[in-house]
Amino acid sequence: MPYAELNGARIHYTDSGGDGAAIVFSHGLLFSGAMFQAQIDHFRDRYRCIAFDHRGQGKSAVTKDGYDMKTLTADAAALIRHLNIAPCHFVGLSMGGFVGIRLAAQSPDLLSSMTLLDSSAGPEPKENGLKYRFLNLIARWFGLRLVVGRVMPIMFGQTFLTDPARDQEKRRWANVIAGNHRIGITRAVTGVVGRRACDDLLDRIDMPVGIGVGDEDVATVPDRSRQMQAAIRGSEMVIFKGAGHSSSIETPLLVNDLIQRTITRQEGLNVQT
Repeated sequence: MPYAELNGARIHYTDSGGDGAAIVFSHGLLFSGAMFQAQIDHFRDRYRCIAFDHRGQGKSAVTKDGYDMKTLTADAAALIRHLNIAPCHFVGLSMGGFVGIRLAAQSPDLLSSMTLLDSSAGPEPKENGLKYRFLNLIARWFGLRLVVGRVMPIMFGQTFLTDPARDQEKRRWANVIAGNHRIGITRAVTGVVGRRACDDLLDRIDMPVGIGVGDEDVATVPDRSRQMQAAIRGSEMVIFKGAGHSSSIETPLLVNDLIQRTITRQEGLNVQT
């Protein structure tokens, strides 16, 4: 089980190995790199797939601070340099996309393409922030199991939640959310809710970018993806039918297709040069 000591944090990651170009997966809030298992299974025969857990989440260490987007972006950059995999393909979902945007604009030498899933360049909407802070307070003092019922409809769309064939998956991910470290996750939520906008970085991104969002996403609604697509030159946007805020889990085949098209565009640029 590999770990790396980066920026004062013990960061857990998985690495499929292999000689192919690397894809780095950066997960959303309340989850871990495990939310990309369907993508790793799909790509690992052709690419080196690396999924890491942000500090305070998954199997990474809980630190006293460092949950702001600037530090999380520095963590991701440090991991890419530590593994000597630049330039890599980067896939970020929600919070992972917040990191990806900053990484692509500020350290473009580290990335060759980027796929943004259910993400945004804006700040957290005020109405969301109030609700999330309240849930965070309950989770901090009374435990995450008390808020799982409120959180699942934020993280997943109704198509997924009402499908009886996916009941086992729903139980699994509800347990994952409830199993987060109480201190680490509440610090991570605070970092996400209090983040600053980074819209001003979008026109600095110069690489193939794929943008995907679930049509049932209530946490980062599709209009926020449309705004990013309009600001990032040459980017492609896809709406995933039947997905909420966790599209890598809910509609993995559609997500895999977008990632592959984005990587293929970058590979085509390499052939032309």
